[in-house]
Amino acid sequence: MTDSLLSRRGLMRYGAYGAGAAALAGVAAGWDRLTAADIPGRDDGSLVIATLGSALTPEAQRALRDGFREVHPDIKIRINAVQASDWSDFFSKILTQIAAGTAPDLVYVATEGVQLFAQRLGVPLDRWAKRDAAELRPYFADVHPSLVESMMYEGSLYQLPVEFNAADMYVNNRVLERAGGGLPDADWTRDDFTTLLRAMKRSNGARFTPYFWTNRLWGGVVPWLFANGTNLLAESKAPGGEWLWNSFYSEAQRRGRGGGYRWTTPQADSDRVAEVYDYLASLIQEDLCTRPEGGDGRNLVGVFSTGRVGVTPAGGFWAGGLHLAGMKPTDYDVRYFPRWRTRRHQFGAAGYALLRTSKMRDEAWEFIKYTTRKDVMTQLFAANQTTPARRSMVDAARYRKTGPAHWQVFYDTLDKIPTTGPIPAPPQVNEVEQLLIKHTGTALASPRTVRPALRRLQGDLEQAMEREV
Repeated sequence: MTDSLLSRRGLMRYGAYGAGAAALAGVAAGWDRLTAADIPGRDDGSLVIATLGSALTPEAQRALRDGFREVHPDIKIRINAVQASDWSDFFSKILTQIAAGTAPDLVYVATEGVQLFAQRLGVPLDRWAKRDAAELRPYFADVHPSLVESMMYEGSLYQLPVEFNAADMYVNNRVLERAGGGLPDADWTRDDFTTLLRAMKRSNGARFTPYFWTNRLWGGVVPWLFANGTNLLAESKAPGGEWLWNSFYSEAQRRGRGGGYRWTTPQADSDRVAEVYDYLASLIQEDLCTRPEGGDGRNLVGVFSTGRVGVTPAGGFWAGGLHLAGMKPTDYDVRYFPRWRTRRHQFGAAGYALLRTSKMRDEAWEFIKYTTRKDVMTQLFAANQTTPARRSMVDAARYRKTGPAHWQVFYDTLDKIPTTGPIPAPPQVNEVEQLLIKHTGTALASPRTVRPALRRLQGDLEQAMEREV
């Protein structure tokens, strides 16, 4: 969820998943071969926590380690900042470590990997959450239930979310001024969006791109699918979870909640999915947006800050990145993603997952609880590199120096849009995203290729979803 200050949290480029994904097949059978002596740092009795290298600055790592030591002087911890290009590369390295018998105790996992880890590698947190309910009540009162539900799998809770990012729409104010328009209405539509892109195109040079998007699971085609009232896979909810909802949320807040999301039957060849691709193809034909590009958008902050891009989907994590790129709070702003049939948004969250190989489960739970404290999260997320999961932290003071002016959109995407939900990430998410990227590129090569490509995507997804991870 926090790739870096300059990129999106959660993309998992599973084409690079190679060795780790292959190694996963033999992991479950080898649990009994993994011993405490195999785990890095365990020779000195440390609790080992693996994070994406760019997720925490060295200063944040030091503050986390020192702060935890003050509260729990009897628990040694070691933070392994795994250097990886993105979440995909990170998970690949973690899975390889597990298969090699050098697993950490805790792994920082984004929505893309929640069900993968829960099904094959993780330990449910239910018994500890029930035991420490009184201590956790202020945390849950401050965290939207949708974020918690996205961290559940088949009735059990596997992570406590500490951050999230929803796909809202950023607007470059300087480009907007050149187009002679004001900030779109909060309730703008897909047609309003198209009109804005055309105005931006008329008022800028040949090298200008009104709308930039990257071809991936988060922030690519998927937010448009959500807006059009559909999804890549049929969506439902697992039963269970009453123990959590009845303990921590009001009747209104827990209404419709379940034991976590299920993404099952592919529906890539449905009419509504085709409508989305037809729309994006039309934007490409008018030269209003980029063709589907791979990657994580690491260069996007630069082109947006210099005015070569007008609008792009991003979450609260971009506030810190644009600030570092030299943009003033008044240089840009944010709106909800444009409404189509619905106003539904997508999000991704992240938190720490406890691995089954860990021999220090109680100690790991203490660390998980520690990271959900408001004072700890305030220190870790001071650079605005993400959106804190705790509602009370998303306030005017946080965005006074970085912007945007309408920072309320970040948490309002959850609070004011009840249908907002997580990106479709089943345990087979590696193949799902790889296939989405591949066939989206083909589908948008020209208007005539949309439906043939979606039929091939449908067939490939059906095969992928039938396979065990």
